[in-house]
Amino acid sequence: MIDEVAERAFGPARRAVADGRIPGATLGIVSADGRSAVRFIGMAALVPEPEPLTEDHWFDLASVSKVVATTTMVLSLAEQGRIDLDGPLTDAIPDLRQYDVDGAAERRLTFRDCLAHRTFLPAVEPIYTYGGDPDRLRAFVLQREWRHGPAVYSDINFILLGIAVERITGRSLREWPLGPGLGFGPPLGPAVATEHCSWRGRVMKGEVHDENCWALGGASGHAGLFGTVAGVLGYARGLLDGSASDFLLEAIRTRANENRTCGWERRFDGWHGGDACSDETIGHTGFTGTGLWVDFERGVAWTVLTNRVYPTRHSETGIADLRRATGDSVIAAFS
Repeated sequence: MIDEVAERAFGPARRAVADGRIPGATLGIVSADGRSAVRFIGMAALVPEPEPLTEDHWFDLASVSKVVATTTMVLSLAEQGRIDLDGPLTDAIPDLRQYDVDGAAERRLTFRDCLAHRTFLPAVEPIYTYGGDPDRLRAFVLQREWRHGPAVYSDINFILLGIAVERITGRSLREWPLGPGLGFGPPLGPAVATEHCSWRGRVMKGEVHDENCWALGGASGHAGLFGTVAGVLGYARGLLDGSASDFLLEAIRTRANENRTCGWERRFDGWHGGDACSDETIGHTGFTGTGLWVDFERGVAWTVLTNRVYPTRHSETGIADLRRATGDSVIAAFS
């Protein structure tokens, strides 16, 4: 049955590729009992030579890195007692805003605040324009007096969390074991092209698309993870089949604010996971055209992996509608 589900649910992606709105797409579905199906179509790259997309291609997962990698790392360390989720980031980064230890609001941010994007930090900052030394840019992130604003989804939250993980473990994010088919770049197999970057002067292929992550060394808390469809499905299967710890599952399923848990989005009207999924569904998208959703009530997870920014982000691809239609089609078979 799951093959039939995948065939029907892949319709929106097939049409998007046929219409020339995106170069290529992969859909993966996995159920709690381990059944899975994969569909793929289109091109991984067009220049210098056409390269058909395969099941073995590695995608730049972009912000899906936040949940598959960084959130998992932070919650693992919390479960071990090495992080207090409600303690300040300064427990791990004592030099955060070290020249204003009494007045800096950044020093009062907690791990849970950052995981749930309930801080005053801005959505994004062109960190890559401040220099080319990754260590210096990390120091810049830690010592900058960030402008205040309403709580928004913020890359800065997760850049700080990534630095905290590295401080606590004494290892780079690349050294964290994430399972087969997942890893910070460069990927271990053929890579899907993303954007022709005007700053770097080339198409990103096997190099992280996100400019700030690239400038920070290619592995950061907010981006940098690459994965195959099998790797992403393997991670999702662990959330569904009981392999993941109760501590992690409670944290990622419990609302920390209206629309978010620790790291993940929780189903809300109009989100990219579609309207048919249950209230017990979490998900996350990536700017390059990726996404992962897990419906715990229905016992199914699905990932949509595309290269919608190739060759440029500055075009309308209909990715939001594609994601929603795919999710609704998947869930229709499990309702």
